[in-house]
Amino acid sequence: MVQACLVCSRVHRGSLAAQAAAEEMDKAEKPSPPAKKHVRLQERRGSNVSLVLDMSSLGNVEPIQPVCTPRDITLKFLRTSSHVLRKQELQQHAQSLAQLQEEFSKIPPNFVSPEELEIPGRAFKDRYKTILPNPESRVCLRRAGSQEEDSYINANYITGYAGRPREYIATQGPLLNTVIDFWQMVWQEEAPLVVMITELQERKEKCVHYWPEKEGTYGPFTIHVQGVSESVEYVVRDLSIQLGKECRKVKHILFPSWPDQQTPESAKPLLHLVAKVEEALQTAASSGPIVVHC
Repeated sequence: MVQACLVCSRVHRGSLAAQAAAEEMDKAEKPSPPAKKHVRLQERRGSNVSLVLDMSSLGNVEPIQPVCTPRDITLKFLRTSSHVLRKQELQQHAQSLAQLQEEFSKIPPNFVSPEELEIPGRAFKDRYKTILPNPESRVCLRRAGSQEEDSYINANYITGYAGRPREYIATQGPLLNTVIDFWQMVWQEEAPLVVMITELQERKEKCVHYWPEKEGTYGPFTIHVQGVSESVEYVVRDLSIQLGKECRKVKHILFPSWPDQQTPESAKPLLHLVAKVEEALQTAASSGPIVVHC
């Protein structure tokens, strides 16, 4: 669960290093385009680490060897660098802030080009134009007789502990025009649990109110709130989702204790959330992925 939370809210970082290199080489051939206003990547949870490629020494290299693309580097790192820590090792890591920062800095930036997702109408379904789903693992909505744009949702499957595939789905906070898509995904993937780690408003809109107070209809889905349990750290809602004559139970956990662009003052609320999620899974009617969004 911690893995999914961190993936959802911290992993999206990116920089087109290869494009930067190409632009540097083309400066002598064409005038520079008008300056663009930089997009603040800090407007959502996470940070951006830019990669700088020094072109001054390329002329001294003969011959130029093949290099991996940023995507290749990222996949290789993520597949080979993860390892399980024993309790004592975890405690040692936690005691050294510098060591944690060094480890985090080694994570390659997420490299997804808009050209890889040439889907009509896609941009209207993305909350941030700088945060795109990875094509290799994105969730595709299955709708009978639908067009390609109807299959798109900004969401990715996430591998769980011990390499268990599709244990989580990391997605964005629903927009007004993607609420039906969100519930379609929850239904399609038979998700037993939705974890929301954001407020609806944090200086600006982070997520629309996509669930009803008591009862609501979202496209073909009718959702009832059957119970609400509140604590200092989170709010748990028991939902029933009906499609036609079939009805399913889904728990919704709202965890607002992770401040925007910051880290929680204490890990205890997050650990309590993990324990609550594990408790909810014990009685879950399905074994589908946990949906996590910020």
